[in-house]
Amino acid sequence: MDQFTLNLIVVGATFALYIGIAIWARAGSTSEFYAAGRGVHPVLNGMATGADWMSAASFISMAGIISFGGYDTSAYLMGWTGGYVLLAMLLAPYLRKFGKFTVPEFIGDRFYSQTARTVAVICLIVASITYVIGQMTGVGVAFSRFLEVDKTTGLLIGAAIVFFYAVIGGMKGITYTQVAQYVVLIIAYTIPAIFISLQLTGNPLPPLGLFSDHVGTGEPILTTLNGMLQDLGFSEYTKQSDTTLNMFLFTVSLMIGTAGLPHVIVRFFTVPKVSDARSSAGWALVFIALLYLTAPAVAAMARVNLIDTFYPNGTQAEAVSLEAIQNDEALDWVRNWETTGLLAFDDKNGDGLIEYNASAENELTVNRDIITLANPEIARLPSWVIALVAAGGLAAALSTAAGLLMAIASAVSHDLIKSQLNPSISEKGELMAARIAMAVAIAVATYLGMNPPGFAAQTVALAFGLAAASIFPALMMGIFSKRINNKGAVAGMVAGLVVTIVYIFLHKGWFFITGTNSFTDADPLLLSIKSTSFGAVGALINFAVAFVVSNATDEPPAEIQDLVESIRIPRGAGAAVDH
Repeated sequence: MDQFTLNLIVVGATFALYIGIAIWARAGSTSEFYAAGRGVHPVLNGMATGADWMSAASFISMAGIISFGGYDTSAYLMGWTGGYVLLAMLLAPYLRKFGKFTVPEFIGDRFYSQTARTVAVICLIVASITYVIGQMTGVGVAFSRFLEVDKTTGLLIGAAIVFFYAVIGGMKGITYTQVAQYVVLIIAYTIPAIFISLQLTGNPLPPLGLFSDHVGTGEPILTTLNGMLQDLGFSEYTKQSDTTLNMFLFTVSLMIGTAGLPHVIVRFFTVPKVSDARSSAGWALVFIALLYLTAPAVAAMARVNLIDTFYPNGTQAEAVSLEAIQNDEALDWVRNWETTGLLAFDDKNGDGLIEYNASAENELTVNRDIITLANPEIARLPSWVIALVAAGGLAAALSTAAGLLMAIASAVSHDLIKSQLNPSISEKGELMAARIAMAVAIAVATYLGMNPPGFAAQTVALAFGLAAASIFPALMMGIFSKRINNKGAVAGMVAGLVVTIVYIFLHKGWFFITGTNSFTDADPLLLSIKSTSFGAVGALINFAVAFVVSNATDEPPAEIQDLVESIRIPRGAGAAVDH
């Protein structure tokens, strides 16, 4: 059976499973649509949270970013895992005890202001749509290769499928679909990693293989990789090139952005009790760790295999010939990825060789987002492993896209229309409004995903920065400070969001339109702070503005201060309040 047919069978089977689950668990009420009826078991919710959390950025893009960025990009690992711990400890149990459907609803009630709720909706939509752009970028990469179509066609196919099962299932359908997607994505990620770790180091455990000796050189694999990169003029893999200031701010931005992401926070509203929220957070961390401990090994080993492909006799010898790339069966993967437009080679000097190096004469261009998906092909693993990775990559991208669409839909229909514009709207009308909001969001994200502001992980990092600068400070102050009032919260959110989004647009183009930027991340506006790192600065501005404005105006009402006290008491939380 040829690879294309096998891809269709495996991907088709997993999609049939997802859609079947979405129909089986179809939401029939707003409670089921927004919060899965609040009856999800903590272990299942932890698994669903893992799938929601591990998006195209984690599965498809993160290893590629680290593979080419080395030490500097390890901040992705530290920021995203550390941020999840913050979320589990500082926010999830308290928000679950509050017992509402959405993050804007908490902010509106805590800061006794519909204006605060509206601003929170805007912040949520801006961050979530930016995040969905990253997911759709990953969907386009995956579909383009495994359906053997161009990236734009792959993106449109993926958008249609995401829309279908997110709209039908609501949070109840998405939750159980994400459990299945987690199983698919974690198997798809770890099996190729085990194969490749055995090939290169003889160690079947990829996290340990990363620190084992390379079977060819007898030296540690990272030492071997450093030598290869130096021979080709690249920086050493384990060397820090970025400034410590930018790396620190980037890590902080990812951490607090994680803790402010509405689509992950909403997952903790689906369990019956506060203790279940804590339990599901712990389980989610276990499920997430399985992939995040494997990713650094995937990144390093993929770069070794990539270099070995183009320098089969070592980096001191000649590069692979153009004739081999065009005819050798072992290099089918190069031709396959060239079809997508995500890999390109050009014999610039006409010597019949394809040189891969750090000079201006480099003749190979590789999109970072293809590394994880191409890894099994580069390592010449069995066809069924390649098909499995295709299914896993799509599961990761689609699960998070669906969760984000739910966050956007609930913010628009529940926090904007139901609570403010049309309080008398029927339950059926509210569900219809949520589904229309999903359709609009996915249309915008798909359009912008055709020309994204960066690789999938970079685009997602921008979304984390926006969440860090706008939503996270409001949640933290809402839970842990009785003095912050409605005026302070609104001023802080507006200041944090505006300053951060302007800084991002100055570097990535206004509304992410190519060519409209004034600066680049290689030459940033402020010190060495890149656009992906600015969320931490935006958060500081948010906190500062909120405290100054709150202290210059009236204290919150006594009942609000009492509410803050009650949220922070772990015991005594009753059943969640339905609507």
